Amino acid sequence: MLRRVGRELRRHAPFTAIGAVTGIAVMAAVVFGNVPSSISHGIFYTLHPVHIVLSALATTAMYVKYRKARWWAGLVIGWTGSIGIATISDAVIPYLGGSLLGVEMEFHIPFIEKWWINLLALAGIAAGHWRPATRIPHFGHVLLSTWASLFYFTAFGVADWIPLLPFVFVFLFVAVWIPCCTSDIVYPLLFVGSDEEVSMERGEVHP
Repeated sequence: MLRRVGRELRRHAPFTAIGAVTGIAVMAAVVFGNVPSSISHGIFYTLHPVHIVLSALATTAMYVKYRKARWWAGLVIGWTGSIGIATISDAVIPYLGGSLLGVEMEFHIPFIEKWWINLLALAGIAAGHWRPATRIPHFGHVLLSTWASLFYFTAFGVADWIPLLPFVFVFLFVAVWIPCCTSDIVYPLLFVGSDEEVSMERGEVHP
């Protein structure tokens, strides 16, 4: 189990680095373009719900890929792994990061403020059950999480962001790699048991 988790995390680390670089580029464009915070707010509440869908899809797909179980187990894991962890990634870490940098930040919990986000999570869970493919959804998940996190910074924080971009890069990387890889990979794999148990459930025979 630990080897498999480590392998998955190493495999997806480049996606995280690429996402963080694109995030810094987008954030620089937002700052130099003097994009109003109201537009950043609207973009955040567009990207975050889409992020929820892909997160629910990838989390559920990873679980279904390794274990055949009752549908309600995938529902619970998909919902908690997407809503809970994506909130940490897109809102909690950017809020804490901005606060640590001395930026005046507002704190928001998206799935409470926008109840329909929960319905999108259910749609992602259904898609993950129907077609458990994880590679493309995870890459899209990484990019959307990065952009959602950066637009949380600009939507709910006011600062001279350009000098802070190197630090923002660190927070974007942490916000994506730890929560998103946990959501897509580590969290669902915690419930699948050992490789031997999964193989026995699938009827596979090992020498």
